[in-house]
Amino acid sequence: MADDAPYPPSWYAASATPLPEQPVLRGVLEDADVCILGAGYTGLTAALELAEAGYRVVVLEAERIGWGASGRNGGQAIVGYGCEQSTLEGLLGRDAARVLFDVSREGMDRLRARIARHAIDCDWRDGHAHVPIKPRQERALRGYIEHMQERYDYPLQWWDRRRLRDELESDRYLGAVYDAASGHLHPLEYAFGLARAALAAGVRIFEHSRVVELVRGAKPRMRTAHGEVAAGFAVIAGNAWLRGVAPELESRVMPVGTYIAATAPLGAARARHLIRNDMAVADVNWALDYFRLGRDHRLLFGGRASYSSFPPPNLRGVMRRRIHAVFPQLDDVPIEYLWGGYVDISLNRAPHWGRLAPEIYFAQGFSGHGVASTGLAGRLIAEAIRGQSERLDLYAKIPHAPFPGGRALRTPLLVAAMAWYRLRDALW
Repeated sequence: MADDAPYPPSWYAASATPLPEQPVLRGVLEDADVCILGAGYTGLTAALELAEAGYRVVVLEAERIGWGASGRNGGQAIVGYGCEQSTLEGLLGRDAARVLFDVSREGMDRLRARIARHAIDCDWRDGHAHVPIKPRQERALRGYIEHMQERYDYPLQWWDRRRLRDELESDRYLGAVYDAASGHLHPLEYAFGLARAALAAGVRIFEHSRVVELVRGAKPRMRTAHGEVAAGFAVIAGNAWLRGVAPELESRVMPVGTYIAATAPLGAARARHLIRNDMAVADVNWALDYFRLGRDHRLLFGGRASYSSFPPPNLRGVMRRRIHAVFPQLDDVPIEYLWGGYVDISLNRAPHWGRLAPEIYFAQGFSGHGVASTGLAGRLIAEAIRGQSERLDLYAKIPHAPFPGGRALRTPLLVAAMAWYRLRDALW
């Protein structure tokens, strides 16, 4: 990425309607009710909800609106969380896990409603499929359908290989769990749409205004290189991009690199033949592949996560091989865009939302499952600031341990663990 590029080069950045640049924070602001770190989905949704309720809100963004994971992710909006419901059952019990799942369904409904209410042109499409490659994965997914129906009253469909083949032009998978309530969108356009709605509601957004210090107290202060904001409440929504602001939060998430390739346009007919119902698809390997179609009929294909701080070697060649393993008929189609970024994962993959102090809120640990749940987190934080904290408090009860090894060893330990999971995907 060039130093002066407003966004990392991607198909998203190339195809989104530009948003005017917002000013840099200069000087001291003392008139805010709430100051939010991060202009991604979480921060923007919280800002919008609070501004519509009459609060004076300031958002501080280190780069540009949607610059991080909110503007680079796979675009797949899925009901639930980064961990399985069985994990939440083990952590909180069945009743609380059911409440959290029902809230996640509400979060998906509110995502759709937010897009409609604010006329956000982000190419929303209905439908998502999880697909197994190996018999053990098929058995697990069939059991998952039964579990979700019996314990959560959540309707999922099992498609056998023939039924899946009616919609997906690939022989790689043994079937699919189809979820009609989930879907996909253009991530950066959605971030821009949230920002436009927030600005229209009176939110002040400052870009290129990295928070370098959080001063805690009855009236928290967020300081940048050129100014500071004092407010009654502070919200930390930096996720994988926090840098020394709240060490106790940073130790409980790990930045993980993930990468997406966009092919050249396939043409409407060829694209429609590839994924006939325009759903999003993800396999269930630990190092998973996920893909969907873009609005200009190109394939958007993600995968090859990196658990170190370096991109994988020969990334373009690796992504081509992964695409062709699913769609060998695309051997003649070049990759036109290739980009990556960080997502934040928690050790148990469960959401990590709550308070650092009565006046300081945070949300992180979306674990690659944040398109819908980030907006949910923003809403629950807004509810709590307005005095209705019961729902956020339930999430705050989820226990979270720091990654082992501290800053020096946690990355190599995680790399070793992920190597084992990749081997298991390949051999078992």
